[in-house]
Amino acid sequence: MSSSSTPVPFENPRKVVKKVLSLSQSEGDGATVRRSIGGCELRNLDPFLLLDEFSVSKPAGFPDHPHRGFETVTYMLDGAFTHQDFSGRKGTIRTGDVQWMTAGRGIVHSEMPAADGVQKGLQLWINLASKDKMIEPRYQELESKDISQAEKDGVAVRIIAGEAFGVRSPVYTRTPTMYMDFTMQPGSQLHQPIPEGWNAFVYIIEGEGVFGKEGAAPASAHHCLVLSAGDGLSVWNRSGAPLQFALAAGQPLNEPVVQQGPFVMNSRAQIQQAMEDYYYGRNGFEKASQWSSA
Repeated sequence: MSSSSTPVPFENPRKVVKKVLSLSQSEGDGATVRRSIGGCELRNLDPFLLLDEFSVSKPAGFPDHPHRGFETVTYMLDGAFTHQDFSGRKGTIRTGDVQWMTAGRGIVHSEMPAADGVQKGLQLWINLASKDKMIEPRYQELESKDISQAEKDGVAVRIIAGEAFGVRSPVYTRTPTMYMDFTMQPGSQLHQPIPEGWNAFVYIIEGEGVFGKEGAAPASAHHCLVLSAGDGLSVWNRSGAPLQFALAAGQPLNEPVVQQGPFVMNSRAQIQQAMEDYYYGRNGFEKASQWSSA
């Protein structure tokens, strides 16, 4: 495995145009998150609305709360979380598992630690197009063993959505999205195609690497790197330790984004409607008033 450079195979390589350090903040009930997308430095990155790296120990967590108008993708890095919703659905995701939840017209759910110690993971919010915001909720859940994986020249990838190294994820993305977890050994390099026209970012979970161009300064853990337009990303691990990062890209919706907490719609009137629907238990929130996860 050579660290000597090979030519970058892209006509228009993506570079890092913004670097955001995600700082710890309180969220839910006693939980701590590092928020990058959705924070004050990076409001959103169409179609992405939020990225949290969460770190939660009992009894803290994310008790009963609603969503409308987008999708949440929870990827467990370490530990376990139990999810319950108002339709009676209940399940636990463990290290390496993914839950891709399309909230659509409405979900009320809780997300709470299911094991002792610290539970860690990433939660990504992906917007839905106006035509999809009021669809029925649905779930795609993948256990760690069922997530598509590939390895090549010191680079391992877990493919949550999209395609890498000729291997494709079975996940259906209503808003076209790629989402991957890469681990690069010292001395390795990666050249990953990304569809032109899609917005893309990297979130570094562990270690440090050089992203975009060989002469760039290394970036380290808890940084979110927004990428320029282009057809692919090159990464080099010149450190003495493994580098782990998430890469996500999505087709922009180019629609107005109006957000009020857990509701993301296209207009203030639709937000007002969502709040009333939740309060009065209608248009998808019929079960909200009778349900409690406890």
